[in-house]
Amino acid sequence: MVVSAVEVGMVTAGKRKAFIALVGGAVLALTGCESAPEGEAAESTPAMAPDAPTSYDPCTDIPQGVLDSENLRNKNDDDFSGGGVKWEGCGWVQPDGYAVGIQTTNLTLQMVRDKGYPGTVEFTISGRKAITSQRQETHTDASCNLNVEINGGSVEFGLSNPPSNRNTGHLDTCALARGLAEKVVPTIPAGV
Repeated sequence: MVVSAVEVGMVTAGKRKAFIALVGGAVLALTGCESAPEGEAAESTPAMAPDAPTSYDPCTDIPQGVLDSENLRNKNDDDFSGGGVKWEGCGWVQPDGYAVGIQTTNLTLQMVRDKGYPGTVEFTISGRKAITSQRQETHTDASCNLNVEINGGSVEFGLSNPPSNRNTGHLDTCALARGLAEKVVPTIPAGV
């Protein structure tokens, strides 16, 4: 099937809006990740770095071959912050498939774990600790966040995969996130 540039642009714009809504929801859901109030034990809330780590830049450090293997297109810069949480990275869209933001964030895996999101699963990718979670209150099957531990926070993969997506809507969103992360994480240098 041949898809015109206008149709791809319309799909991209719609997916970009869905991606922005997904990340916006994550910002709202995570604003409770600030330091503990005075008088509470410091160990009850992990310390948050003041900024997203800069030792890995998803916008430039992910090899084009990895993006091509997932048919990801239309890179756009995405920098978000809220409640002390910072994200820096880029978003891509697979035509008729999922949208993903890959960003560094000052959120640690412990902070994600402490939120108790549904669908939380912990595992390891290329020797790094990782965790998936479904942070949306509705349509949880259509979104998944995967965080991989790095110094000062994590690399977060935020996937939006509505069932209406012809190529990927029938696939498990967290499995898609893990498959993509398994291609990207080996590109993160040791010591980062």
